[in-house]
Amino acid sequence: MTLTATAVKARAAELGFIACGITDLGPSARADALTAWLKSGYGGNMRYINRQAKKRKDTRLIDSEATRAVVILDNYYYPESTSSESTPKLARYSRSKDYHIVTLNRINQLAKLMLDHGAKTARPYVDTGPVPERELAERAGLGWIGKNTMLLRPGLGSWFVIGSIFTDLPLDVDAPFTTDHCGSCTKCLDACPTDAFVEPYVLNATRCISYLTIEYKQEIPAELAGQFDGWAFGCDVCNDVCPWNLRFATETAVPDFRNRGEMRGADEGFFDRMSEEEFQARFGDTPLARPGLERMRRNWRNAWASLRRG
Repeated sequence: MTLTATAVKARAAELGFIACGITDLGPSARADALTAWLKSGYGGNMRYINRQAKKRKDTRLIDSEATRAVVILDNYYYPESTSSESTPKLARYSRSKDYHIVTLNRINQLAKLMLDHGAKTARPYVDTGPVPERELAERAGLGWIGKNTMLLRPGLGSWFVIGSIFTDLPLDVDAPFTTDHCGSCTKCLDACPTDAFVEPYVLNATRCISYLTIEYKQEIPAELAGQFDGWAFGCDVCNDVCPWNLRFATETAVPDFRNRGEMRGADEGFFDRMSEEEFQARFGDTPLARPGLERMRRNWRNAWASLRRG
């Protein structure tokens, strides 16, 4: 029995993904923009993007057998139960089980469906590998890339993870999303605590709180750390102020994306008192494992200091 695009999307919905689209592979319309972005140094120490540049500019190079990308969106949003301006903050997605695990466990099941129906390749990616997720999602008709460089979906917003499966199945493709619905709004740009946006649609990662607290391995420059507004891991400001999220965000139906409460009652010495063993036991399967204990100590220290500066 031939597997249809409709059947793939139905299975994606059964697995809890909030949207699914399909696109063919080929050269990127943003190849020149990526070249300019890298040349400007806006990628900081994320050297892997330089190494992956050719594949990001032409998705046909990612998997020699694949001709399609099945793209899914996985909602991780949940409303805040309490909000405090006097304690450090963690990005919403980081307070639960790592999305790499949560989303990959289910996208693997979608890939299995394809393999069971004759696919020679059905390779899943969840924020891994040389995959330009947002552009693929746009090409698959799932939304547009906003001024804050995030993918936005009408009627939903941007509180989601993007995953993809590269396959050789000749599935019908969706029409690309070709309209930009940001309009004249600049709330995300205006609200950025560290002025990380060079201009609309261009992010200087070396000034971005998410980059500095997750990817950056050295001591964070004091001038930037002082502007963190209490963020200790990642930053949700872009999402928090976006009118599309304020109006349309809906609570996730995936239990593993709920806040596990590991930070409840955390004081200023929370990470300093913690051993590596305790850190791994509590946070080893969460996004906080990426920076690790030493850098979380650094981040926590900077977050408290930025709160005192007010």
